Amino acid sequence: MDFSALNEALAFKSYDKVANICDSLMFQAASEGVSFQEEWPYAIHLIGHIYVNDINSARFLWKKIPLAVKESQPEVSAAWKIGQRLWIKDYASVHEAIREFIWSPQCQGIMAAFSVSFSVLDNGKMSMALKLLKEMVGDCSLFADVVQHGWTVDPASRMLTVKKQAVVTKQKLDHSKLQRLTEYVFHLEH
Repeated sequence: MDFSALNEALAFKSYDKVANICDSLMFQAASEGVSFQEEWPYAIHLIGHIYVNDINSARFLWKKIPLAVKESQPEVSAAWKIGQRLWIKDYASVHEAIREFIWSPQCQGIMAAFSVSFSVLDNGKMSMALKLLKEMVGDCSLFADVVQHGWTVDPASRMLTVKKQAVVTKQKLDHSKLQRLTEYVFHLEH
């Protein structure tokens, strides 16, 4: 399986594209009859959905992940733990779930970006002290990350003004993909 598009998105910090890339690759593999469960980057895929605030898709992905993968890859379970917190709107414990796991090098970048962009307090409508933010997410190139997300830092007051993220509500399947899926299912049945 060719993960070059996914690796490129991760390398260029295009984290908002990760879920769509993974969805497309998974659909392509399924439509071609390729077995992919063992080598699939489920943790990255889950975090990609979480990053764009598509918790429903993350939940459905979690349900499709084979039990053997859930049991053998603790990072997948750790990613879903964050998804669970978001699903039940337990925003106060999201950062705790992020911090309690040591993420692989492949997941560290997207997790740090998600952690910085996630606002526990009213989805980004208020400012918080930088000291508190550093305690929550650590000092992983914090200023570069927050500025990259469009946030502003007031040097005098040491306050961070959080930019609210746009809510993504796009339908994932287009007509050509639905047609290919229909043909694939038809082929399997006959």
